[in-house]
Amino acid sequence: MRYWSSAWPGEIEGLEVGLAGAQDKLAQLDAEEARSRQVVDLGMPSFSHLAGRTSAATLA
Repeated sequence: MRYWSSAWPGEIEGLEVGLAGAQDKLAQLDAEEARSRQVVDLGMPSFSHLAGRTSAATLA
């Protein structure tokens, strides 16, 4: 408490701004981590476009 009464007003404001910025950055990092942990269903790949093809080696 003594620090707050003897510190320069600009110094206190600067510390508060820095703290708010750090808290905002931590919130952004937490949100990014939560997004990266989500499972994405990519589905099963379809190879039907390859099923009708034959190679020249099997025809000869």
